[in-house]
This record gives sequence, structure tokens and C-alpha cells, in this order.
Amino acid sequence: MKCNFTCNFIHSYFDGELTPFRTVEFERHVLQCADCGAELVAQDFLRGRLQVARLYEAAPASLRRRIVGQLQSASPTTAVKPAFWHSWQWLAATAALVLVALVAWRISPGLHSDDYQAEFAAEIVDAHMHSLQPGHITGIASNDERAVKQWFEGKVKFALPVHDFTNDGFALQGGRFDIIEGRPVAALVYARRGNLINVFIWSTPESDASPHVGSRQGYQWIDWRSGQLDFCAVSDDDPSDLEKLRHLIAG
Repeated sequence: MKCNFTCNFIHSYFDGELTPFRTVEFERHVLQCADCGAELVAQDFLRGRLQVARLYEAAPASLRRRIVGQLQSASPTTAVKPAFWHSWQWLAATAALVLVALVAWRISPGLHSDDYQAEFAAEIVDAHMHSLQPGHITGIASNDERAVKQWFEGKVKFALPVHDFTNDGFALQGGRFDIIEGRPVAALVYARRGNLINVFIWSTPESDASPHVGSRQGYQWIDWRSGQLDFCAVSDDDPSDLEKLRHLIAG
């Protein structure tokens, strides 16, 4: 069974379609996941072979002469350089070395950390703000833990911790499916003194991590990692309330 990162992101990574946030996350993951590392090398090897396989139909000589003539007339001082094809063994080996060097550089401690956090905060707050629009807050509106959990069954591939904390001041309102950085995530909704709190949850192969806090556009957020799940609670509520909810969810 392949890692979820391999299935969801590797082709988008090769095509340059991932956002900066997701690119850094994928590259961090690759250095710790043997499956993804092997698949990345295999894909790079395959791309190298395709590049030297000459899988193309040669253009007619007349068309080639016309195109070259137009290029020369547009840039008379620029010579058209021929393409040099190397053996696929050399290309694959070189590409692999460049890839390793690129990944190692990009995930070095301290590099891109500010951009990473800024991208994360922007996505998470935008998703929270969008959910506050009429009709978007919940896919299922219920404070019944079992009903909410059943609604999510089949929609997420992990055990979702659904709890109602009404006695502690955080009343479960329901849940919905959402998208963060192109990834489908579960979102549990709680109410606290008239304010709504979104708790976004998704699976991760990474190890547990201490909470991080931040704010953006007047909204507060706190994210943490536990039991191969990533959590991020967002609201315009007091930051101390988000910390209380985090403790409740952590049990």
C-alpha cells in the first residue's frame, strides 16, 4: 500500500502544480518516507528515459526550414543551438543528484519557515472565513457525536475524534468536508459564547509536535500534531479559549 503523500502529490510535484506550502511539506516528508523517496527516484528515472527515447514524429524538412528562417529573422544575432542527447544512465543519475541537492537545500533549518507559516495561515483563515458564509458552516448540523462520526465515515481515511464539550463551554455544532492546500480535510465546528470555532483535522505520517499559535486578519489559530493527525483550530475568539479547546481534544 502506497503512502498517501505518494498517491496525492507526487505527480503534481513533478509538474510544478503544488503551492509553496505543499511543496515544502512534500519535500520534508520525502526525506523521512522510504516509499515516497523510492517513488520519486522511479518517476525521475522514467522521465529521464522518456526525454531520451525520441518519442516524437520528425517534422517535414520544409516546415523545419520555415520555422528556423522565421526565428533567424526575428533574432538574427541569435544562433539556433542543436540539442545534445546524452545516455539515459547519465541523465537519470544527474537528475537524481540534483533532486537530492535541491530537496536538502530547500528544507534546511530556517529556510522558508516564514513563507511556510504564512501560506498555512492564509489557507486556514480563508477556509474559516468562507465557512462563515450562510450555508457553508456544516455538512451535518448535529451535536450528536455518533451521528457526526457516522457522517464522516467513508469520507475520511482515519479515525476522527468527535466529542461534544458542551459541559466545558464548547458545544459541538456539527462537521463538514473542506479543502486546505488542495487536500480534503475534516472540519469540526464548535460554538463558544456566540463565536464559531473550526477545528480542521487531517492525517499525517509525521511525528507529534507541540502547538504553534498565530493570527491573521483578526482571526486566531493554533495547530498541533498528535497520533498521526494534524489539528488546527481557528476563530476570532480569545486565544486562551483555543488553547482550552486544544486541551479538551487532546484529552
